[in-house]
Amino acid sequence: MTPATVLYVHSSSEHYGADRQLAVIAGGLDRSRFTPLVVLPEPGPLVDDLRAAGVEVLIRPLGVIRRGFATPVGAATIGAGVARDALALRRLIKRRDVKLVHSNTSVVLGGAAAAKAARIPHVWHVREIYAAYGRAWTVHRRILQAGASALPCVSAATTEQFGGAGSAGGRVSVLYDALAVARTRAPRAAARAALRLPEDLPVIALLARLTEWKGQDVLIRALAEPALRERRVVAVLAGAVWPGQEAREAKIVELARSLGVEDRVVRIGFREDVENVYGAADLIAVPSTLPDPLPGAAIEAAAAGCAVIAAAHGGLPEIINNHETGLLVAPGDASALAQAAAELIDDPALRERLGAAASVDIAKRFSAEALLSGVQTLYERLL
Repeated sequence: MTPATVLYVHSSSEHYGADRQLAVIAGGLDRSRFTPLVVLPEPGPLVDDLRAAGVEVLIRPLGVIRRGFATPVGAATIGAGVARDALALRRLIKRRDVKLVHSNTSVVLGGAAAAKAARIPHVWHVREIYAAYGRAWTVHRRILQAGASALPCVSAATTEQFGGAGSAGGRVSVLYDALAVARTRAPRAAARAALRLPEDLPVIALLARLTEWKGQDVLIRALAEPALRERRVVAVLAGAVWPGQEAREAKIVELARSLGVEDRVVRIGFREDVENVYGAADLIAVPSTLPDPLPGAAIEAAAAGCAVIAAAHGGLPEIINNHETGLLVAPGDASALAQAAAELIDDPALRERLGAAASVDIAKRFSAEALLSGVQTLYERLL
């Protein structure tokens, strides 16, 4: 039997969470059953990853929903982009005899319109929680439900915005992301030397884009709390800012300066050598201020055996079992974060125990095999 061609439409070409998941899915398909074809909006490291895995990648502009589109002018812009994408993707579907379209994130809309025009199934992967978007989410939810044959969500928390798993006529389900990259921890001394960090001070690392809701400001405020100020804890911020949002980085710098902790905040940008960040850090913080669907930063750090402190909302409690594989604290509570961090800094044995338990747990529950099995079972049902 000829393998069915699956068209993947994705919003970026980088090395962040959803990008890596696409590489796992498209690169790991059973080629006797499915042939992947990927459309990305620009060149980038994800293109190289996919092509190295034998996946065909096409590059063309795609309309992607960004925060700035939540205005009348922005809505008109994205609407025009969707129409353009739908036409181009519909032609591609016909030319390549595509049997199913998989939009790898809910912020790309063209795939849904093209699949509908071609009368083929459309999988809309929901990797976002729209808790802060109010009326805009009401509209977007209707679009997602109307345009999807299936709505796999990356966590139970993500399904709740639709009404839970099984809602939308049974199309909403939980499909956990995989551990996309098996990380290790570099030796502490070498890692700190590579990142130019002091050898004798406790270090908390936060790996995420510099955005308003990933919690960099919470960590900086925690540094100013007596528990961490007394211990001279250093915060390492690993992650780049979205293009055009450079003001966010300036705000973080100003916050650190205003609290008198700027000498204990180290910004290292996006790093490929994550093993050095893990090795240099005593703790990993994931203090998201809005519900995070299923942050890969927490999964990868826990899998590497790091002690993780995370905000107790969104998908994070589905990754971290409090006091068993890490610690959970109240979202946005800098004092609670500081107290939890101080407890772990003072107890290396507890850090080691939590990290070791997390590494075993993540390997069992977030495997690439489980994700691929779920995806391919879904495809077969729809086809």
